[in-house]
Amino acid sequence: MNYELILPANVSALLARLKGAGFSAYVVGGCVRDSLMGFEPHDWDICTSALPEQMQSVFSGLRTVETGLKHGTLTVVMDHVPYEVTTYRIDGDYTDHRHPDSVRFVDDLTQDLARRDFTVNAMAWSPDTGLADPFDGRRDLSAGLIRCVGEPEQRFEEDALRVLRALRFASVYGFAIEPATASALRAKAPDLKLVAGERVREELLKLLCGKSVGQILREYPEVLAEIIPEIRPMIGYDQQNHHHSFDLWEHTVRGVEGVPADPVLRLAMLLHDTGKPAVRTTDEKGEGHYKGHPKVSEEIARRTAESLHLDNAFRDRLCTLVLHHDTPLRTQSGEINTDRSFLLRRLNIFGEENLRTLFLIHCSDRIATGYSTPEREKARLAERMAALDALLAEQPCFTLKDLAVNGRDLTAVGLKGKAVGEALQSLLEAVMDGRVQNEKAALLLSLDHKSKDNDSDNE
Repeated sequence: MNYELILPANVSALLARLKGAGFSAYVVGGCVRDSLMGFEPHDWDICTSALPEQMQSVFSGLRTVETGLKHGTLTVVMDHVPYEVTTYRIDGDYTDHRHPDSVRFVDDLTQDLARRDFTVNAMAWSPDTGLADPFDGRRDLSAGLIRCVGEPEQRFEEDALRVLRALRFASVYGFAIEPATASALRAKAPDLKLVAGERVREELLKLLCGKSVGQILREYPEVLAEIIPEIRPMIGYDQQNHHHSFDLWEHTVRGVEGVPADPVLRLAMLLHDTGKPAVRTTDEKGEGHYKGHPKVSEEIARRTAESLHLDNAFRDRLCTLVLHHDTPLRTQSGEINTDRSFLLRRLNIFGEENLRTLFLIHCSDRIATGYSTPEREKARLAERMAALDALLAEQPCFTLKDLAVNGRDLTAVGLKGKAVGEALQSLLEAVMDGRVQNEKAALLLSLDHKSKDNDSDNE
């Protein structure tokens, strides 16, 4: 059966140039896979029988970048979009577990496809000859199966990141992993330690945001533990706590599944209870307690952020969410706290974005205990969000910059040094508690009364 792919005009033009010069050329890899699945490809790669120096001649007059000529790759830029064009090749050994030590250029497409990672990525297509699929990638695509091209252990030996890529594809597309491929990736998982953190980061975050993330986390926790070692003691860990009906790893997986597919949220839920095994105490009844685990989890999150080379903004937000995932958002009686003053103080501490995110985390964390229903927790979440929406619609004061007075105003009435900052903070708390209106005259009058009260206390 032939399959028709709709190519962007620039891609068609590049293929036509190569064909016109007497070379064979195909779009290849992920763009073919995604097109056959009905998705719009993020980028389009081309493979060709043209040698690197021949490609340079074919594409003369176009902007080109010599990104990897020794490996046969030339990048052609059209309308500000880069397209990688690579000569058919056979790879030599991979002593660094990432790049081939050498390549040999060939004029046979099948030999080129044979070096690729998975069958679903080893397909090529040309407008003239249609789909080239020597390793049955289309069949595996239809079956929802990730299978290595050739010998699985050799594929993972060449580039250890492929271990994580297999899990990422399975998570994102909802695929299963073929048994021999699964066995090999488990065996080669320790080699992930050899992979640069930024490469691991990209695959891990995509994996966590996949629609089948729960399935992958349940089936391959020991692989994830090669990236984040603190996961290992969580696997099968009996919490022995009456608030939890699942072991620690199952609770974590459910927590990850329960938040939106946002990289920060998903990683925060993966790490939020990593500190529990290190702080556990057991009372005389055999009940497990985990006092202080958010702080230990935050320290683990910080180390993880460093190993993954996360940027500062991502790291800081991640650590804030992990540290405060257990921060009480209820009254002492256990009811949802939508009190105005309470919400304003939480906004002051976390800001709107993080507070909303903590609401989502609390909801997922509660459901993942197994002792509350999704319906109940989602109703509570909706109540919290509605209360926050209503409050923010009033444009309330919850930061110092929102106050109707500033440092200059307080200096003008005689305050100096650190007394200015202390007074501003005191006024902000009074406004958030509803004791004073956020108006300049009322705030200064409140300050004057407080000053007089202090003078009386000192007499």
